[in-house]
Amino acid sequence: MAVPDFQTLMKPVLETLAKGGQRHVRRELVPEVAERLGLSSEDVAETIPSGMSRFDNRVMWAVSYMFQAGAVSRPRRGYAEITDRGHELLAAGHNRITVKILEQYPEFVEFKQRAGTRKSAAAEEPATGASVGEEEVTPAELVERAEAEANAAVQAELLRRIHAQPPDFLERLVLQLLVAMGYGERIDGGTNHVGRPGDEGIDGIVRQDPLGIDVVYLQAKRYAPDSTVGRPDIQAFVGALHGAQANRGIFITTSRFSPGAIEYAERVGVRVILIDGSRLTELMLRYGIGVEPDLIATLYRVDEDFFEG
Repeated sequence: MAVPDFQTLMKPVLETLAKGGQRHVRRELVPEVAERLGLSSEDVAETIPSGMSRFDNRVMWAVSYMFQAGAVSRPRRGYAEITDRGHELLAAGHNRITVKILEQYPEFVEFKQRAGTRKSAAAEEPATGASVGEEEVTPAELVERAEAEANAAVQAELLRRIHAQPPDFLERLVLQLLVAMGYGERIDGGTNHVGRPGDEGIDGIVRQDPLGIDVVYLQAKRYAPDSTVGRPDIQAFVGALHGAQANRGIFITTSRFSPGAIEYAERVGVRVILIDGSRLTELMLRYGIGVEPDLIATLYRVDEDFFEG
């Protein structure tokens, strides 16, 4: 089953706390709530883009919101405990405890005001823990989702800009990217752009050691986004590597590779790395090539060690 949203998790969290009193949040509460809901190990292992468990993340937000409403207390680091108010919430017989239900408590309303949240006039849905379609997501997931959407738009624009440049622009861009990634660092310059008519399929050279003994050869092809690089293109590149007595190469394209090309690159005798348009622009964002930061957001959490004994 899908991992429930954090509002749906509020009631199971309270029920779990009510059954056993204090619960260690991460070591005991999370797996017990998962067991109560019948979640599989695969469900619990599902992650958000940051790599954190989606279920763990949502349980923590459920605890945090109910703490703000006074339904849960935190008597010491790592522990959560149901309060009298939490017992009252369970006794009220709600099928699902939501942010709207927590709004009956002034402490929670004050928390929302501090957070700067506002209700949607049309849907009466809080901006904090807002819904995306029918799914309720945590603030951390909202930030990561917005980041992913913004970056996808930037990646598409990067490909458009690359296609608008002369053919050798991509070749030089790739060399700059590889230097930013830590390849080709030499006192006298560890890269060479050699792309030109009659280049025999080699557009660039990256020397990975000071003497230039360890060399990687590059080929960069600016193809239309809807086109495909096939196996013959990779075979030709491997032939160029053999001609240069090289055993490793990187083939970069602004389009994508066919299944046959990928299979051939995986089993050929030399080491060939394939980078398609999606992967290329992803690396450009990661290493700051052709882009600059627009907005940096930081979410804070309480440092439990600071308040411990």
